[in-house]
Amino acid sequence: MKFIPYGSQYIDSKDIQSVVKTLKKDKITTGSEVNKFEKKISAFLKCKYSTTCNSGTSALYLSLLAINVKKNDTIIMPTINFVSSYNLAKILGANIYLADVDKKTGQMSPKNVDECCKRFNIKKVKAIIIMYNSGYPQNAEKFIKLKKKFKCFLIEDACHAFGAEYKFKGSNLKIGSCVHSDISTFSMHPLKTITTGEGGIVTTNSKKLDEKIKKIRSLGIQKSNKKHWEYDVKYPGFNFRLNDFQCSLGISQLNKVKRFLKYRKKIADKYNKQLKNIPDIAIPIHLKEYISSNHLYLINLKIPNYKKKEKLIKYMLKNKIILQSHYIPIYKFNLYRGKQHLSYNTQIYYNSTISLPIYYNLSSKEQNYIINLINKFFKSIL
Repeated sequence: MKFIPYGSQYIDSKDIQSVVKTLKKDKITTGSEVNKFEKKISAFLKCKYSTTCNSGTSALYLSLLAINVKKNDTIIMPTINFVSSYNLAKILGANIYLADVDKKTGQMSPKNVDECCKRFNIKKVKAIIIMYNSGYPQNAEKFIKLKKKFKCFLIEDACHAFGAEYKFKGSNLKIGSCVHSDISTFSMHPLKTITTGEGGIVTTNSKKLDEKIKKIRSLGIQKSNKKHWEYDVKYPGFNFRLNDFQCSLGISQLNKVKRFLKYRKKIADKYNKQLKNIPDIAIPIHLKEYISSNHLYLINLKIPNYKKKEKLIKYMLKNKIILQSHYIPIYKFNLYRGKQHLSYNTQIYYNSTISLPIYYNLSSKEQNYIINLINKFFKSIL
């Protein structure tokens, strides 16, 4: 039996044909496919502006540069996240404060931010970076009060949440619509909802921010409208561009996104039904007003115990199933150890939370195998 990973991409013949078709064109970078993909992303998410780039990390970096984060600016972010956002803010010289998270979802709430500000006497904030762990957009609309209070920028690190939605005043809003944020960023890594191999997306409703993001993405260059050989440099920038054949793959993947999301939900629903009666674990509880993209499926040990968590991961690995831990708290890394943080719930989350396989290629037979082994494990330790 082959190994079952916790996540995987799905590429079909239409994806391949789309890429091959673009590779046969004269222009395979900075061509028409980039603009076409960005327009389709904006239409799907219902935002005004979208910018593609070469990774989710680049998307975050473009966002921080666009809002002019500089040395000693205060940035607040959750203790649980991939390390990209902390690394980037650190490189720019910001003062970073890590707020505690919910002990089950691993997500930072407005209350957590308030507690962080009170504990460290924070009066001025440049930006709050929120992250929708697993693709569940908890509290998406509720950070707006903090944005207004501090007159700061609100950036959604929505790397897990492409296709996620939340209800607001009778309407379903997609994460990335930027109704309650300044900027949203996405990853198109192979494990995400849709993929371009590697890639990222930045969305906003601000024309000013969008223009700056697009210029920084391409070395800060502004081309002349009259003379194709002349250009000016407006900002110090980078080559963070996504090429045309990657955008062709993205367009083809986007055509299947509703099917991807529906199948991920089907997997999550089956886990919920089959695992809910195991006394040792808690399954995700999602409120009706928040619709997850189900990028990850997270279970929690009811009694947090890292050794038991590790034992389950090793047991499943022995049976060719790869589980994962999302994520190691940022303050545990050697580079950032000892930094100020509030971590009571974070530690509980880290000691108890495990990601199970969930992706479009996962068969019902494979999922049954996973569920049976989890049941067997918890029966054996009673």
